[in-house]
Amino acid sequence: MKRILISTLAALSLLAAAGCTTTEKRAGTGAVVGAGTGALIAAATGSSSRGVATGALIGGAAGALIGAATTPGQCRYRDANGNVYEAAC
Repeated sequence: MKRILISTLAALSLLAAAGCTTTEKRAGTGAVVGAGTGALIAAATGSSSRGVATGALIGGAAGALIGAATTPGQCRYRDANGNVYEAAC
């Protein structure tokens, strides 16, 4: 039962990420990497569980900001037929 639940949550998160723009994907990836790094650094310095959670929170926020800020200049356009596409701004 636990495997089915985890597999379902993983599939839903992949579906949700499929509709994201490049900026949203980079911000999400930055948040995940930042949270992991913040938690590891806090744990390595001997922090309590509350310190590790705080490190993950701060690292995740910083990672999301950095990921969104470093996105290449891509804009969304709509052509004459109504199709949406991304190209350089």
